[in-house]
Amino acid sequence: MPASHIRHWRALTLAASTLLIALTVPTATAATSATSADPTATAAVTTYDDTYYANAIGKSGSALKSSLHTIISSQTKISYDAVWNALKVTDQDPSNSSNVILLYSGKSRSKSLNGGDSGDWNREHVWAKSHGDFGTATGPGTDLHHLRPEDVAVNGIRGNLDFDNGGSAVTNGGGSLVDSNSFEPRDAVKGDVARMILYMAVRYEGGDGFADLEPDDVVNNGSNPYIGRLSVLKQWNDEDPPDAFEENRNQVIYATYQHNRNPFVDHPEWVESIY
Repeated sequence: MPASHIRHWRALTLAASTLLIALTVPTATAATSATSADPTATAAVTTYDDTYYANAIGKSGSALKSSLHTIISSQTKISYDAVWNALKVTDQDPSNSSNVILLYSGKSRSKSLNGGDSGDWNREHVWAKSHGDFGTATGPGTDLHHLRPEDVAVNGIRGNLDFDNGGSAVTNGGGSLVDSNSFEPRDAVKGDVARMILYMAVRYEGGDGFADLEPDDVVNNGSNPYIGRLSVLKQWNDEDPPDAFEENRNQVIYATYQHNRNPFVDHPEWVESIY
């Protein structure tokens, strides 16, 4: 057979094989909710666009924000005491089921070391609870979508500071930085922080008896219901897209605890659409 015919035959064979694979490999559809709260399991491969987000798809700007607020406001609320055990599941170390991963430091620490002493981990409010003065009230004060385990000392250093770039290294902070008016988390969770803050701003719009939480582009917000800097948070969302840990955490909260989702984990591009 001439060489040109052989090449033609090989090309046809490759095309046929590719078509066969395309026809036989199942396409991804909206997955069912996770049946286990095990955070080491792979998160459901779905965007929930045809179900959970159906009323938001195709919208942008303020219309998208309003639609998402309605969607995610339907949630099961838990108590502040219940947050302890929930975090032991949502933030379980994928490599060690006896530990949790601390948000800012990135360290893996025993689940049993939860408390308020040196060497313990406690419940970090990523949207600082003094920004809007909601404290630990059931609702924003107990919302798992912005509560994370963190070393007691590192948590104390962050305090209620706004988020921004720059500062000096935080002791045992995993690369986090701090200055007099802002905190910069380690690179691996900058996007996580941004998406948690913006979730809170969409979820809490002044109803439920709580303040209307909003991001702004300044620091030193004090007890006002604002957190900055928005421009930096948007940058972090772009630079650090959702990873498997964050996606699985979102799924576990949805399937097992609050039954609502952080839409910016599922659709990080919605940050730019709204803000």
